[in-house]
Amino acid sequence: MAESNALFTACHAGLVRYLTGAVGHPETARDLAQDVFVRVVAAETLPSTAEARRAWVFHIARNIAIDHHRRQKLRQVEPITVEPVVGGPGSADTKLIVNQALASLDDLARDVFLMREMAGLSYTEIADACKLTPDAVRSRIHRARLELRDYLQQPITAARAHPLRAGLAFDRRTHHA
Repeated sequence: MAESNALFTACHAGLVRYLTGAVGHPETARDLAQDVFVRVVAAETLPSTAEARRAWVFHIARNIAIDHHRRQKLRQVEPITVEPVVGGPGSADTKLIVNQALASLDDLARDVFLMREMAGLSYTEIADACKLTPDAVRSRIHRARLELRDYLQQPITAARAHPLRAGLAFDRRTHHA
């Protein structure tokens, strides 16, 4: 039980960030994170190393997120709101565009990207969680970044050219082309 508590402390914040990006809603993400830790506590044994335990937790989280999406599709229910997964200052429009860009990625690419950028997992942890090699993780993250850049390039260009018409807050004093 003490190991499960330590694992909860070590993984919870990154897990909720990952799940928020994966399912698009913070409340649902928190509920799913609880489901993850119910499974962790119910496990008879934990992986031997801290890195393996963290990867195992995210593997469980990924499976739970996939199951959640399957249930949503069966019910044919779209999420009510799309909550921003990016923090800090920025317009709601910008956050929405970033979320749309993330949603445009295939499921595995989005998962490896979110595990790296939102949860801070290492390539080895992501590889273990997604049952890939570390090289495959590097490749998928690289391709995801390129796809995101391509997706976001047009709205960013439009915002720089016409910030009011594009609906994006862009301050030319702090950002240079």
